[in-house]
Amino acid sequence: MKSAKASLAGALDRPLPEIRFYLFYGPDEAGSRALAMRLLRGLGNAEKFILIGAAVKSDPALLADEAGAMALFGGARALWIEPAGEEIVDGVSALLASPASESAVIAMAGALRKTSGLLKLAEAHPAALAHCSYVPEGRQMDELVIALGREVGLRVSPDMAQRLAAAANHNQAIIASELEKFSLYFGAGPDRLCELDHETVDLLSADAAESDLLKLGDLALAGRMDRLVTELEQLRGGGSDAVPILRATQRRLLMLAPLRAGMEGGETLDGVMTSLGKALFWKDKAVVQQMVGRWSAAQIAQAASRVAALERELMLARPPAEASLGETLITFARVGRRP
Repeated sequence: MKSAKASLAGALDRPLPEIRFYLFYGPDEAGSRALAMRLLRGLGNAEKFILIGAAVKSDPALLADEAGAMALFGGARALWIEPAGEEIVDGVSALLASPASESAVIAMAGALRKTSGLLKLAEAHPAALAHCSYVPEGRQMDELVIALGREVGLRVSPDMAQRLAAAANHNQAIIASELEKFSLYFGAGPDRLCELDHETVDLLSADAAESDLLKLGDLALAGRMDRLVTELEQLRGGGSDAVPILRATQRRLLMLAPLRAGMEGGETLDGVMTSLGKALFWKDKAVVQQMVGRWSAAQIAQAASRVAALERELMLARPPAEASLGETLITFARVGRRP
């Protein structure tokens, strides 16, 4: 049967024993995976027993046989098929026609056409449940992040929800994982709600290490000489960070190049910034906009070439790493601070 959105949570958290087959499909594969993992918890933290579609195709009775078998070591078990497609239709038909089943079967199918035989079978049969996951957007995504936070004892504000969604590229599995990490840090839970603040996210989020690496390059490209010099003085000895910092700077330059080319082709600054969409972390928008306004396309190309050349030299350990990195970034800062 086709799942009703209003009753989906109950169907996953308190699965009915008569439902033998669950089909998760649609464009939001991360969302489907998050729902399937929720179902595993609802099945008593069931252990995944993975089957491949090709095996089910070659032996359509395999699915019913495995689902009907008792778990070797006891405990809850669920059969997991990924990726699943039309090749498992005969196997699912045999499963649904069998008299009994010890284990639920979960199929992860990605996008399916309306004419899909697997989808038609799952939607029509009372012992099956099918759900299509679409990528949430805007307020819907914010509400989802807030709800996921509440489940693990976190109060998430709308602006924090937007930040977490953007940082995870709207991947629900990553968002849920990050929220669980923050919850453990606070010692939060459903009976002990804690406010999730930006300072904690800055400290613990998955993008924190990348932000640290980007910091020096961004200071240089934005022309913030004083802060750049201070940060360079605090670098760890030995220059072990030099190559990662250069690579982060190169990624920033590669982001800037098409934006500046668009401006020089007649587009507005607001227009090229809008084109980045969710690819740009919200906290970086102001500094990236500043860089695009100050660096020409030719200068960006020259800077990228210089960074690549220096990285090659550092990999061969020719010049002292810290000195070479500092000289290059200070040169960039002189360009970036020009009005």
